[in-house]
Amino acid sequence: MLRRAGWAVAFVLGLILLAPVAAWAWWQPEPKAWGTGTNAMWARHQWVGEPHTDAEYRELAELLEANRITDVYFHTGPFEADGTVPPEKYRHAGALMDAMEKYAPDVRTQAYLGQIRVVEGEGVIEIDDPAVRAEILRTDEIFLDLGFDGIHYDLEPIYPDDEAFLDLLDATRKLTLERDALLSVALEQPTLVDSFQPVYEAFLPRQGRFHYPARPTEDFLLEVAGKADQVAIMTYDVALPTRSLAGWHFARHTRATLELIGDRTTVFIGVPTYAPLMPWAEDPEVALRGIRRGIDGLDRPPERPYGVGIYAAWTTNADEWAHYRANWLPPETAKVG
Repeated sequence: MLRRAGWAVAFVLGLILLAPVAAWAWWQPEPKAWGTGTNAMWARHQWVGEPHTDAEYRELAELLEANRITDVYFHTGPFEADGTVPPEKYRHAGALMDAMEKYAPDVRTQAYLGQIRVVEGEGVIEIDDPAVRAEILRTDEIFLDLGFDGIHYDLEPIYPDDEAFLDLLDATRKLTLERDALLSVALEQPTLVDSFQPVYEAFLPRQGRFHYPARPTEDFLLEVAGKADQVAIMTYDVALPTRSLAGWHFARHTRATLELIGDRTTVFIGVPTYAPLMPWAEDPEVALRGIRRGIDGLDRPPERPYGVGIYAAWTTNADEWAHYRANWLPPETAKVG
């Protein structure tokens, strides 16, 4: 028995050691696919919370045009516990909308609204409460009245049995269709193996240091994709120790997500430009290369537009934007900026 246990341990260790080697070999070929001209960016709250000069608005518009950003998620929240957003937090949203209409009329502006969802008694906003969901919709209406082209939800954590979240999407979808507006959502990266979910649910709590990860299953992601115009996948904080392993992570999620929902909704794969958990392994260069490798693996392009989502505008420097233009935008549309 000891001998068998020893062989089992050796086998597992061998797999662990071989994984980085296999990933390194897979990582070497240059990607063939290019990116697209449909891309998103998360923008900081100051655009709606603080005054800006005309020159600053023009500079923002030039950044969006040079980098083919078609959708901007302007942070307008967060929600209060009751589903409202105090007006003083977005007092300059009207000026922003006027400037976007003047300088970037083709860019879709979306009100980025989020909060920590109450789970097992912990969190801020209780979307299980119909009154809170109704207040969220009234808040959405305020931003649509201000001129935003859509609503972008980032409520976390969202588990794949979250019926209240799906109810909120249904109600919001009805509103956005009436207003000829967009509904988009940010979700965590999907599970690697859906069959692990019952194990997590049985043995791990949903709060605390070691908790059941809030990852959408295939069924849940398909359901969300049927309700939203856009789904942004937060493929950040990979926590893998090498660039090739992190690149495999981006490639795998790109291919799997586009194959699953790319014909139903616009998909944006998140590209982090902040310092993640393992900055030596995960950066915009790795993310973009991995995403392109994932696109290489598709049998055909998705029927709906797709691209990347830059998280975030306020952490992306000039060199990173230049790399993005050179290594993501289709050569015939890329601009030197």
